[in-house]
Amino acid sequence: MAAMTPTAREAAPKPGTDNADTAPPAARRRTRRRPRVWRGVVLGLGGAYFLIPLIASFVFTVHTPGQGISFEAYTALLAADGFTESLLLSLGLAAATIVFALLLAVPALVAVRLGAPRLRPVVEVMCMLPLVVPPIALVTGISTVLRWGPDHLSRTPLYQTFLAVQNESFPFVLVLAYTVMALPFVYRSLDAGLRAVDVPTLVEAARNCGASWPYVMFRVILPNLRSSLAGAAFLTLALVLGEFTIASLLGFRPFAVWIVSISGAHARMSVAVSLLSLVITWLLLLALSRAGTAPTSTPGSARSARTSRGSRTSPKES
Repeated sequence: MAAMTPTAREAAPKPGTDNADTAPPAARRRTRRRPRVWRGVVLGLGGAYFLIPLIASFVFTVHTPGQGISFEAYTALLAADGFTESLLLSLGLAAATIVFALLLAVPALVAVRLGAPRLRPVVEVMCMLPLVVPPIALVTGISTVLRWGPDHLSRTPLYQTFLAVQNESFPFVLVLAYTVMALPFVYRSLDAGLRAVDVPTLVEAARNCGASWPYVMFRVILPNLRSSLAGAAFLTLALVLGEFTIASLLGFRPFAVWIVSISGAHARMSVAVSLLSLVITWLLLLALSRAGTAPTSTPGSARSARTSRGSRTSPKES
């Protein structure tokens, strides 16, 4: 009986093992299979939710009842009046907004992180205010200022500034408005990146090695914020390409406004343009995401890699 009864040492589980390892193989297979099944169901429902409307829109653009399949809605896009101009205008506005927002937010957040951590709540509240102010109120204030400026500043050099920011070929006033609207998303992305990096230690180490402030910013801080910068650019690009209210009320015609303007006369073409804009946006966002996850190769790492390869000796040399 003593030989058939397991001892306390044999009955106790080994250190480093859990209950899942001691469970029967059939039970382990069931516990592993259930999350995979539910994961597939959730992903399938999410994919159907996004893909079915897109497929229905594509069928609407290429299928004409009684005439069959025709891609005339897509071939007529390049010849459509205002298509190229509005698309290039939206892309230019998006690029300028990304650059302007990052030039405004990155130095401010780094300065607050290094020199004045107590001001972080104030900066956060200021950057989050555009979420509280609706776009219709923002564009009302902008239009009021644009009407007030030429009347009261006609004899000053600022009069030409008010005219320049409203140039129809490239309305810089839209860049300013889009930068304000994108500040909450840019702030959240950059703040998450700065929280994940010990910025004071990196800056102190670089400065002790004799690095200048521009070198510290461009070669030490920004490479560590690559994913955060790509995320901020990602969100800003999506915001600018889909914004309609401010541009429409100010009287400009970027890509989103152009799509709405042709929707009444050319229904199939407007849907085709919407699908094309989605494809262009996805490609640009994919490029930004790839840029944010690309590995960085610094001169020091490359030099150390060459040194390590050169220090290896073959068995014959040893």
